[in-house]
Amino acid sequence: KKASSEKLAGERWDIMSRSTQQLKDRKLSEGALREGDTITSFNLPDVNGNLVSLDQILEEGHAVISFYRGGWCPYCNMELRALQQILPQIKEAGANLIAISPETPDNSLTTSEKNELSFSVLSDVDNQYAKSLGLVFQMPAELQELYASFNLDVKKHNGNDDFELPMPATYVVSKSGKVIKAFVPEDYTERLDPEEVLSALENI
Repeated sequence: KKASSEKLAGERWDIMSRSTQQLKDRKLSEGALREGDTITSFNLPDVNGNLVSLDQILEEGHAVISFYRGGWCPYCNMELRALQQILPQIKEAGANLIAISPETPDNSLTTSEKNELSFSVLSDVDNQYAKSLGLVFQMPAELQELYASFNLDVKKHNGNDDFELPMPATYVVSKSGKVIKAFVPEDYTERLDPEEVLSALENI
């Protein structure tokens, strides 16, 4: 974050900071799925187009679900790689790890291969599932223009032109479907520390 603020100092960083502050002012996270809630199921395609069901995952054990904005987001890639590093411990705790983004399956495959991920990366096209959990917002026009100046084609990645993204939420869910840990930041530069994921699993 420090490196980005130095590289993008000035109007560009101000636009990004202002967009984040707008989400905080709206208190968007307060309407999202939270600790103690029961999560609804999903049927979403993986990078090979195979449907993955949360119900089936929970039949096997607990779940760690990470929502990310897209493979074009450096913070998301750092988080995905960090989760990959603790995947053995997650499995030892009797859980499966799933990452979900609004990217199309082809772009999710690129993200998975680029970060050498060995867990399921699912496509929530049009953010239908993320919307049901209260995680979705629309990018402000000035942020859309800024990303375009970075050659970040969000429309191409998501296969639509709605410019909607999920907050980068992380949920630790017990086998019963109860949310044990919920981390839902309006600020996309904030991510749940992997050690807290493991701690939440240990507490189930």
